[in-house]
Amino acid sequence: MKIYITGIAGFLGSHLAKRLIDLGHEVSGNDSMIQGDLENLPKNINFHKTDCCNFDEMSKNLNNIDIVYHCAATAHEGLSVFSPNFITKNIYQASISVITASIVNKVKKFVFCSSMARYGFQKSPFTEDMTPKPEDPYGIAKVAVEDTLKLLCEVHSMDYNIAVPHNIVGPNQKYDDPFRNVMSIFINRNLQNKPSIIYGDGNQKRCFSYIDDVIFCLEKLALDKKISKEIINIGPDEETVTVNELSKIVANETGYNGKPIYVSGRPQEVLEASCSSDKARKLLKYKTKTSLRDSVKLTADYIRKKGTKEFIYNLPVEIKTNKTPETWIKKTI
Repeated sequence: MKIYITGIAGFLGSHLAKRLIDLGHEVSGNDSMIQGDLENLPKNINFHKTDCCNFDEMSKNLNNIDIVYHCAATAHEGLSVFSPNFITKNIYQASISVITASIVNKVKKFVFCSSMARYGFQKSPFTEDMTPKPEDPYGIAKVAVEDTLKLLCEVHSMDYNIAVPHNIVGPNQKYDDPFRNVMSIFINRNLQNKPSIIYGDGNQKRCFSYIDDVIFCLEKLALDKKISKEIINIGPDEETVTVNELSKIVANETGYNGKPIYVSGRPQEVLEASCSSDKARKLLKYKTKTSLRDSVKLTADYIRKKGTKEFIYNLPVEIKTNKTPETWIKKTI
């Protein structure tokens, strides 16, 4: 099969590309390189440095493609409250460009990577039958893409599935981004003998998915013809952890002995976010193979090998008020 992956130089896209190449598929993809890394790219792929918003270029890139995975996203939920123009452009506009180019090129199947931000403040664990109630521009944009995808696929007869992965971690994840990836931020700071920085009281609850456990599910969403027009949560629901507890686990792994720093909470941050994986277990044979502590260790091993980095503030903060985190304004992460 000829498979195309957007965001192929990013964390999720690069792992997915490697797996599909190992399975014998012809893989190509694009990345705007806003946050991609060429070192992530596996060999034997046709790479395009293209922004997904560029419809004409995406239309050329998707010529003769069978399956499209849309992984590209500025996946910055917290930042979206303060940079809504930048984030929604790279979620909604970018996605509609890719979907339209796929339809024009008669792509057989489209797999969209959505987000658990679709659920908002609802009671967890979140299930796929819940009505989406996103609480920030990022989540709103993701749900808008879902709705537009369903409509266009119905009208133009393109098959699709929607994956809802949550908090994926592991090698290739960008760990010098001050706006997202809490586990990697903690590890990168602790390995530099710097304390974790926690927003609010640290009692926010999350689950974390190791990358290898997610890739198998994404593979089936595209290649299994029986799975069609589904929305499926992907990730563990067995190990819910608070941010405070995560900080302690990371400190134990890195050998950091100091205490975290607490700063003001971020607006619209969901306090408890975990998804039920019952549907994934049933349809995708999902199974959590990597524990939280092992996920922390494997991610830390990757950062140790690559070397710690200073955090890079290369994304715009469009709205600066007394609610904007000082850590972003003063660049103190």
